[in-house]
Amino acid sequence: MKKLILSTTLFVLALQWGWTQTPTKDLFNGENLDGWVKHGDEKWFVENGELICESGPKADYGYLSTKDFYKDFELSLEFKQEADGNSGVFIRSTFDGNIVSGWQVEVAPPGLHTGGIYESYGRNWLAIPEPEKEKVLKMGEWNTMKIRVNGPDVITWLNGVEMVHLTDEIVGKGEGAIALQIHDGGGIRVKWRNIKIKPAEVE
Repeated sequence: MKKLILSTTLFVLALQWGWTQTPTKDLFNGENLDGWVKHGDEKWFVENGELICESGPKADYGYLSTKDFYKDFELSLEFKQEADGNSGVFIRSTFDGNIVSGWQVEVAPPGLHTGGIYESYGRNWLAIPEPEKEKVLKMGEWNTMKIRVNGPDVITWLNGVEMVHLTDEIVGKGEGAIALQIHDGGGIRVKWRNIKIKPAEVE
């Protein structure tokens, strides 16, 4: 048992060391949508160094995904919800038009589980923050989200508070891009900035 605990501890430390030693990469350059792919007809544009998504005339789901796939990583970003503010950050996701296959770290209005993990077109909610953590969200202000993905483990933080820690073998087998979402229904506007990733590199 002691050997197992020691082995697990060493692995975690090695992984953290890998993230520490890996350079941080900007996914958003603050100028344009280079490196991203648009899915659906909703609006994605850059204004004053910020990435903005808005509902379009169809008021449908929309996504903006990275061209590259990322398996294990630590992602950090800031978001500000305006109007409804229902959105999300997808991990290990693939697309067929504006139909997504993957997992969403929720960004939503107050009380609707921002920081929780949802499986679209599948098992639905996999992890929901404890009720007292719902108050961490600052609606209408800039919020900082961090997502750490390693094999079957996904941990999310909002404004420095750990929201959920999910271990799921199906998630662990996933492959795909990182993506931002705009929810259907219309009337949504969300701003994003400082989108940075640190891929894990552990020998």
